[in-house]
Amino acid sequence: MTAFADLHRAGEPLLLPCAWDHASAFALAGQGFRAVGTTSLGVAAAGGLPDGASATRDETLRLALALGSGPFLLSVDAEDGFSDDPDEVGEFARQLAAVGAVGINLEDTLGPAGRHAAKIAAVRSAAPGLFVNARTDTYWLGGHDADGEGPVAETMRRLDAYREAGADGVFVPGLTDPGRIAALVAHFDVPLNILYSPTGPALPHLADLGVGRVSLGSLLYRRALGAALETAADIDAGREVLGAATAYDEVRALSRGPAERG
Repeated sequence: MTAFADLHRAGEPLLLPCAWDHASAFALAGQGFRAVGTTSLGVAAAGGLPDGASATRDETLRLALALGSGPFLLSVDAEDGFSDDPDEVGEFARQLAAVGAVGINLEDTLGPAGRHAAKIAAVRSAAPGLFVNARTDTYWLGGHDADGEGPVAETMRRLDAYREAGADGVFVPGLTDPGRIAALVAHFDVPLNILYSPTGPALPHLADLGVGRVSLGSLLYRRALGAALETAADIDAGREVLGAATAYDEVRALSRGPAERG
């Protein structure tokens, strides 16, 4: 078991904050987070590119290169692998591992389950040490199965295929129902990853349900953007500016590489 895999514990889940650039990742690590993920939305937005459209392959790899040698374990959100070709996805995963990433998140976007399983198997072959978090979008995108049973049966069918292909963990963003979360935890022999939702179960409740990993996804990026807009609006209206702001020198320090920081 790798150090990253060991952080996924039922009852004591890994809380994975997600960064969008060098400074945000190192700031999170400075707060004591042993592992940091990336958010595809933040990476796409920073580059003026669409999220979830396989448009940020190069940007994602550049960010992994900048972060892979950091003092934290890095898991990369790779959307759907940026290709429908399993071999190309495997090669991308190999490149991520080569620059220091220890995990990859792959989403199926409700495409063919067999194709996604083939991508997972290709990653397992090309980068055996990489923790593969297999995401299904049955709840996130409102999928359903052919028998009209809703997302429950379809979620299980897809995740079973991904686990058989070699996934180290399974991820169901959009799922907030405690009973269904508990059922998935009981069904699988690998950690269940849940996307934190302000309107869903709190972290202690998710821990009690047996969840092994709780991701923050794009929430931190969107909160940061919201705080920036609020600050600008408050200044424009002559109101007092509230909330914390990281000191200029601290941000300068976060923007330097490990060698520059000594």
